[in-house]
Amino acid sequence: MNEQLTILLVVIPLIAAPITALFKNKDIAWAITLLVSTACFVLSVIIMLDVIDGKHVIYELGGWRPPWGIEYKIDALNAFIALIVSGIATISSIYAKSSVEHEIDDSTIPLFYAAFQLCLLGLLGIALTGDVFNLFVFLEISSLSTYALISMGKHRKALTAAFSYLILGTVGATFFLIGVGFLFAASGSLNTADIAQRFETFAHMQLVETALIFMVLGIALKAAVFPLHSWLPNAYSQAPSAVSVFLSATATKVSIYALYRVLFDLYPVQYWVDMLMPQILLSLGCVAVIYGSYRAWQQVEMKRLLAFSSVAQIGYMIIGLALLNQNGLTASIMHLFNHAVIKATLFMGAGILLYRANTTDLGSLRGMGRDIPWSFAAMVIAGLSLIGVPGTVGFITKWYLLESAIETGQWIVVVTIVIGSVLAIGYVWKIVESLYFRSSRKVHIHAVESGDDSVGKTPIGMAVALWIGAGLCIFFGLNTDLSFDAATTAALSLLKQ
Repeated sequence: MNEQLTILLVVIPLIAAPITALFKNKDIAWAITLLVSTACFVLSVIIMLDVIDGKHVIYELGGWRPPWGIEYKIDALNAFIALIVSGIATISSIYAKSSVEHEIDDSTIPLFYAAFQLCLLGLLGIALTGDVFNLFVFLEISSLSTYALISMGKHRKALTAAFSYLILGTVGATFFLIGVGFLFAASGSLNTADIAQRFETFAHMQLVETALIFMVLGIALKAAVFPLHSWLPNAYSQAPSAVSVFLSATATKVSIYALYRVLFDLYPVQYWVDMLMPQILLSLGCVAVIYGSYRAWQQVEMKRLLAFSSVAQIGYMIIGLALLNQNGLTASIMHLFNHAVIKATLFMGAGILLYRANTTDLGSLRGMGRDIPWSFAAMVIAGLSLIGVPGTVGFITKWYLLESAIETGQWIVVVTIVIGSVLAIGYVWKIVESLYFRSSRKVHIHAVESGDDSVGKTPIGMAVALWIGAGLCIFFGLNTDLSFDAATTAALSLLKQ
């Protein structure tokens, strides 16, 4: 039965997106999106529980056996990714109703939700497919819809951010496709398992090494791995708040997942170890942690601060991958989930500030935290999680990364994690200080109709979604069984232990 459930994760948003675009009623469009996201989340939970012990679920499209047909092969790793994507999509949908109505013209809201569902479709498709060309197709579906979503931001800068991301995203996709073409020329196959099984027969070809370089560069650009991150700060800070919430928690995580698949499932580990790729990735990850944290500390606008923080957090994931042991890879995979929850919560908080004050500039929000004590408390919980305070989701990741670094004698990683955590304290405190400890100032709010008191209240949907995120930061910080078991099973599978 679960074999059929896997394809429904892609089919449901594929069918719903064009239907949503046909409706002119924004409430119906939102309701369909929430229903689609929730359905995908429920299906992801069912599949996750089925494979968390190491089992595989395989679905062959059209009954065609691989390598001739497209295969969906579900294990603990991609089920975990599907769970993250669909779960964040559900929270984002709850949050989106009031946020989207505040930031986007009513006439384009149904199209917004249709693009949101297409983005969900693309991200889930990347997670599920076992075919490298099919992965490229879903990568482009998610990217094209993302460009449209970002361009719907309130200010003209959103168009510039979307165009910049389009150019760089197209370069990344082109690099990845060139790599897929080279690998197909060498192997005669596009199925991941088939290529891996016959790898020794064509491993000597120069095309194979070139293909790996192109694919890794393409994915690294999509994942905003330092120094290929320049599109991310503008994209996250200029996008509508609901889009920032969804993309910051899912898009780069799915790209990191694609990197796992290429490096561990498509190619033998020893092949790219001989190319010194772990050392390169480890160096880039360490620089990303310090650079991203430092740039975040420099920012005076909250969404841009959180965007640079994401560059640093991606660095932690890359470090875990490059350490090439069970603890490191487990930490890297866990951080996909932990950072998704943390960053979604923080961007939801930023969206509430934008809704209430029409700005996310920290200088203009002095004392605002005292006006929204409950929302501010949720943001503080997420901020403590970002630092890695014990009892929050961020702690367990850094703990396992430190264990892995000490185990392998990588003391530079230990120093990097300590410096990154100290800088995280700095930029989280910058938010807390501005919102709570600085003297209040009168915020000038424009484009509000006379007698409209809506900006004086936080909509219930936005508040509920924010506290779901904050609750998850605590719950999965204290109860790590699900995330740790799934990450450990996935790490062992990748390492073939």
